Amino acid sequence: MATHKISTTWKGNMQFESSNPGGSLQIDVAEDLGGNSNGLRPKALMLSALAGCSGLDVASLIKKMRLEVSDFNIETEGFLTDTEPAVYEKVIVSYNFSGNNLNEEKLAHAVDLSVEKYCGVMHMFRSFAEIEIKINFNK
Repeated sequence: MATHKISTTWKGNMQFESSNPGGSLQIDVAEDLGGNSNGLRPKALMLSALAGCSGLDVASLIKKMRLEVSDFNIETEGFLTDTEPAVYEKVIVSYNFSGNNLNEEKLAHAVDLSVEKYCGVMHMFRSFAEIEIKINFNK
């Protein structure tokens, strides 16, 4: 069974440094919550993990399908519950492709493969949130 081990160290006040096999990052909260705004927010990191997981899948499929894409980005928007603890109840994931010769059908298929089959983070999110997928093509 594969495992991931992350080391997270308190750096004082509300700041932590979290090390992962690919590097490290700073975690903190906003000043109005007692932090110094010197790091990423934990819940927002979950959205980054979702976009990163699916983005890696789609980028791999763009390469395998030999598709022409000049720019590709993913925007995620998470909607939190009003109850404590606040958790994501809905997430909108927007895939944005730019290029002069986009194959929209194949790109949509690549997104679908990531969303439905490959992205483990997407599957984890589905256990607690409604997921809405949008695909935008800009020529």
